Amino acid sequence: MNQSNNTFEQSMARLEQIVRAMERGDVALEESLKLFQEGTELVRSCQKLLDEAQLQVKKIMTAPDGSPVEEDFQDEP
Repeated sequence: MNQSNNTFEQSMARLEQIVRAMERGDVALEESLKLFQEGTELVRSCQKLLDEAQLQVKKIMTAPDGSPVEEDFQDEP
């Protein structure tokens, strides 16, 4: 499976499938190692997507002089 073409949701769904298969304990050792490797790659891919999304989620504000100021997005009560 090529993780670079997957959406975040697709990667998470596949990761959940891998976890369920490994938790059942009925997967052969060789297959478990392959699943573990795929899962590790999926985690890296998801983390990269989350990091990229975090950079995009910025709230733009205006400074007193009218210039834009970026602040990290925070939920306001």
